[in-house]
Amino acid sequence: MSTMTLAAPAVTPLQSLPTATYDLVILARRSLTEAHIATDPAERYVAAHLCALRAAAAVVAARTEPDHRRRQVRSVWAVLPAVAPELTEWSEFFALSAKKRSAAEAGVKCVSTREANDLVRDADAFLVRIVSILGIA
Repeated sequence: MSTMTLAAPAVTPLQSLPTATYDLVILARRSLTEAHIATDPAERYVAAHLCALRAAAAVVAARTEPDHRRRQVRSVWAVLPAVAPELTEWSEFFALSAKKRSAAEAGVKCVSTREANDLVRDADAFLVRIVSILGIA
């Protein structure tokens, strides 16, 4: 993620959203679809987590201005609470599941069917919340 300058309006008007925001929402929806159709729990978990990651990045893209100066790269989960305090609990939740996603991507058998199903459900609810916050249909 590139470094951003924070500017957090309560609700972002539809007409002022950057193209990257729409692109990230589309990618999040695609990841959610992949999570729903995947049969392997690890694949479902990874796709669901990527959905949430992309949805969070869409909010960051909508509520920040690019800052082209070199700065330390930060996780979207670290940036999200600063630009969308109402999503702090979601950010903390998905930040905790990031290590398991990384392990699952590396082929470690660490995700049960139930964990995958729960994360798909949570990512779906998170994406619905993001779309509502951004005012995207």
